[in-house]
Amino acid sequence: MAEEKPARDRDRHPPDEAPVIRTVAMPADTNPAGDIFGGWLMAQMDLAAGNVAARRAKGRCATISVEALTFLSPVHVGDEVSLYADIVHTGRSSLGIHVEAWRRPREREECIKVTEAKFTFVAIGADGKSRALP
Repeated sequence: MAEEKPARDRDRHPPDEAPVIRTVAMPADTNPAGDIFGGWLMAQMDLAAGNVAARRAKGRCATISVEALTFLSPVHVGDEVSLYADIVHTGRSSLGIHVEAWRRPREREECIKVTEAKFTFVAIGADGKSRALP
């Protein structure tokens, strides 16, 4: 009998799979207080979700909503930011994608959850209108 793996503590450990995007927060990404600008982080999350959406839809997709983005921890210059994304539902033309952002301070191994949100995308056809998912 296979040994069952314990469930991941979603707020203390990042997902086991590889991140969709991994990047380093740079000085150009800061707000006037010197922390990484929340808009930069949201853009990275949108890129990660968009990548997953385009692969599933086999084509162009557009973000139509973002739900419940709450910042739990600041991101600092030099932090490695990893973004994990997975599809949580599909409709006729839409996809719901859960995204988690985690940071790892440059000199440490510990990962800290920064935020998570659900992004909703719609598959877009050549005519610029929604289309059915394949």
